Amino acid sequence: MISRKQFGTMPDGKAIFAYTMTNTSGASVKIMEYGGIIIDIYVPDKNGDFADVTCGYETLEDYIKGDQNQGALIGRYGNRIGKGKFTLNGEEIQLNLNDGNNHLHGGPTGFGTRVWASECEECEGYDKLTLTLHSPDGDENYPGNLDVTVVYTFNEENELTIDYTATTDKDTLCNLTNHAYFNLAGFNGGDICNHKIMIDADRYTETDSELIPTGDLPSVEGTKFDLRKPTMLTEYYDDNFCLNGEGFRQIVDVVDTVSGRGMKVYTDLPGVQLYTGGFMGGDILYKRGVKSEPHHAFCLETQCWPDSPNHENFTNTVLRAGETYRTTTKYSFYFV
Repeated sequence: MISRKQFGTMPDGKAIFAYTMTNTSGASVKIMEYGGIIIDIYVPDKNGDFADVTCGYETLEDYIKGDQNQGALIGRYGNRIGKGKFTLNGEEIQLNLNDGNNHLHGGPTGFGTRVWASECEECEGYDKLTLTLHSPDGDENYPGNLDVTVVYTFNEENELTIDYTATTDKDTLCNLTNHAYFNLAGFNGGDICNHKIMIDADRYTETDSELIPTGDLPSVEGTKFDLRKPTMLTEYYDDNFCLNGEGFRQIVDVVDTVSGRGMKVYTDLPGVQLYTGGFMGGDILYKRGVKSEPHHAFCLETQCWPDSPNHENFTNTVLRAGETYRTTTKYSFYFV
């Protein structure tokens, strides 16, 4: 079942609607047109008790004021581009800066700040929400008109799937992701130190003091980045893991050891950014007045590697005119 309800009003008076996809078990996902933001995810624990496992704000106004990309669709380029510069077809392009000296998550007005067009559909065994966005040539100084479609589906198995597609009329960059903040104890469940995580990655992208990759891809062996076996999530991370394997496969398994809620992540992409909320905090309260604190939640942003356009040995993030960008990520919720 899918329902539609107004969530708020933009400063220009435009009404913003949110869609709630609910399966027969009572699990649900709520997503709105502003930023394509995931507002709520209600799933059960080992005792059958439901909790909202994604952090976010109470009102549209707070989402507009917030600067943490809470639950948002990210583009045109997820993660950082050093100094906001890259060279494409022999031309140096300077993007807008919004992370000190660097360009982060598509710039000051990335896709997480846009109003997406929406269309919903109830299907056999799942609900579907389709969001579309036109990003004009020169948007944040990126070349080319980019047309993006993101399809969220939620099924009877408590699986949230995100399918991304994009086309352009001029060569450009494209690296889309979602920035949901998870706490499997519930968004009001305190820190994430009782979570245990496993990431299928033998290497990671080393970064400098500004979190820009150096170009080196060290082994995780003997470091805090070795999460190939279940590891308690007590360290701080804001790092890209170079995933093993190719094609659509499971890359992450994380479980809250207290509630028993777990989440497996699947993707066809080569990287995932594990962020454990080191920059969380601020004056804007979460839903129900919950205060945001460091290490309150974690993000698993599936992606091509950060700053890829400036490293020949990194993943390709150039989308050529006439080609289609396609990728899929799935979050599968369970309990033990």
